[in-house]
Amino acid sequence: MSRPFTGGCACGAVRYTVSAEPVAMGHCQCRQCQRDSGTGHASHLTFAGAAVAVEGRASEWEVAGDGGTVKRGAFCPNCGSPLYITLPAMPDYFILYAGSLDEPERYRPQMVLWSIAAPSWDRVDRGLPAFDRMPAG
Repeated sequence: MSRPFTGGCACGAVRYTVSAEPVAMGHCQCRQCQRDSGTGHASHLTFAGAAVAVEGRASEWEVAGDGGTVKRGAFCPNCGSPLYITLPAMPDYFILYAGSLDEPERYRPQMVLWSIAAPSWDRVDRGLPAFDRMPAG
């Protein structure tokens, strides 16, 4: 591993450190990610089995994603910044919003998920592999 991924909310009340390398980085264009981001997609880094430390208290809410997976979203209760997602059925995964990183340049998208739900005006990198929904496996 190079060095931990660090980040937090806009006001600094919630901070995180993730000590692992992401297993995937991608843009998701599902309707829930559109709602979460307020635009055409959300950009995430997904970690598996990572050592995660969160300082401060994030507020959480749950929703079933387009594929039926229950997601628990975390955001700052002060400034509202989206921070991370956990999956109650898959507790080993930790998913960060790329925009919450201290060094957003460390985010390197590898794929586009739920491209079937993309608005016509949201043009992410056309050179990335795109999946209509969540790829199997």
